[in-house]
Amino acid sequence: MTFSITAQDPQSKARTGTLITDHGPIQTPIFMPVGTAGTVKAVHQRELETDVNAEIILGNTYHLYMRPGLDVLSQAGGLHAFNGWKRPILTDSGGYQVYSLSGTRKIKEEGVTFKSHIDGSKHTFTPEGVMDIQRTIGADIVMAFDECTPYPCDYEYARKSMDMTHRWLDRCINRFDATEGHYGFNQTLFPIVQGSTYADLRRQSAEMIASKEREGNAIGGLAVGEPAEEMYAMIELVNGILPVDKPRYLMGVGTPANILEAIALGVDMFDCVMPTRNARHGLLFTTEGIINIKNEKWNRDFSPIDAGLGGYASTFYSKAYLRHLIKSEELLGGQIASLHNLTFYLWLVRQARAHIAVGDFVSWKNEMVVHLMQRL
Repeated sequence: MTFSITAQDPQSKARTGTLITDHGPIQTPIFMPVGTAGTVKAVHQRELETDVNAEIILGNTYHLYMRPGLDVLSQAGGLHAFNGWKRPILTDSGGYQVYSLSGTRKIKEEGVTFKSHIDGSKHTFTPEGVMDIQRTIGADIVMAFDECTPYPCDYEYARKSMDMTHRWLDRCINRFDATEGHYGFNQTLFPIVQGSTYADLRRQSAEMIASKEREGNAIGGLAVGEPAEEMYAMIELVNGILPVDKPRYLMGVGTPANILEAIALGVDMFDCVMPTRNARHGLLFTTEGIINIKNEKWNRDFSPIDAGLGGYASTFYSKAYLRHLIKSEELLGGQIASLHNLTFYLWLVRQARAHIAVGDFVSWKNEMVVHLMQRL
């Protein structure tokens, strides 16, 4: 994998770049739709490619390990062959599930033992095992195994968790570098900065991760309930330490405003379930602001969902029709809304790229943060 910076905003840390993988190029800043179980919920691969024009999608190690399982994925030839997605894929390590399954897991130095959310069976994830699983899944970018601490988090717990994440990283690197991919293309490993919202821990973690000199780096453990200003402060601190010439991936973020502010702080890659999860509940992000399509005011609004966005779903269907589908709990409603929101998120980062390239990103960003987050 290679990364090159193509433009730098003169008034912020925002930049554009090109990340080259064996499954194709990725233009940054980029938003990556979340395909947890090998599918971006309610969206066909053809739509992701032609309508949304997603350049990379995510899969999740924990969920794919549980179902369909490694034997199926291996026999299929990896996740690309299994789900038919020809472009790059990134896999989360399962570290977030360590966080979210707190009631059914035990964390030890060796790894994490947990119960399956499907059948209650017991499993153990170790740093080495997670590297092997991600080799079998076959993602282009694989994430190191870490623990995502909750918010708020006691300082001493955050410190011990960060130290363990660092020890796990060394084990991940050793295993990853001692093995090869299964399907004839290159994979790369991204370490993850932790440290909760404590500046000294974040600084220490960022310095440790930077010292590993991997091809890209990630910032984890944010957007878990902390105020946005604390999140931005941690991003700014960490990005001041992580190498400028490597892509920076902010995990699990976020709203349109979060993404624009983080781009200004030097983040290159984003993922979040927000566009698809909110879509299924009738919350739409549009070029004019946020719409709750369930509201009565849209009942007789026969205008397109978002004429300014373009794209099939956003311009072919009316707000009134989508409201009817969502209120009726018709499956098509979730499909249209998901396709629309993903199209919006990819539009947003492409607009950001264009404004970085011409040098007026900051003024555009400041206007759009207010404009896009208003409730219509």
